[in-house]
Amino acid sequence: MSYMVTVILTVQMVSAVAMIGLILIQHGKGADMGAAFGSGGSGSLFGASGSANFLSRTTAVLATVFFVCTLALAYFGNLHPAGTSSVLDSAAAPAAPASAAASAAPAASGAAQIPAN
Repeated sequence: MSYMVTVILTVQMVSAVAMIGLILIQHGKGADMGAAFGSGGSGSLFGASGSANFLSRTTAVLATVFFVCTLALAYFGNLHPAGTSSVLDSAAAPAAPASAAASAAPAASGAAQIPAN
């Protein structure tokens, strides 16, 4: 189980870093206006509009991988073995006071109710 979580976490981190890199490489919507007037679109590696499609689709695939890994990590994080219980279930209850008279005596005086700094 731990091996699988480690692999999923590694895939999630790699997809997150790759997605950040691809998003930073892409041009914004305002950059298309300059390409419409002939500023450099023909000399690019993927053609005039091929890079936008390739980078957009790759980003979408990496985002899907990232979210699937996130859901898988959430599932494995909430998965508990059958024989175990919560730490709070096994905690001991606080001890009861020794006698009712001992606990009533400090409450009767006004000085006992003021916290000391």
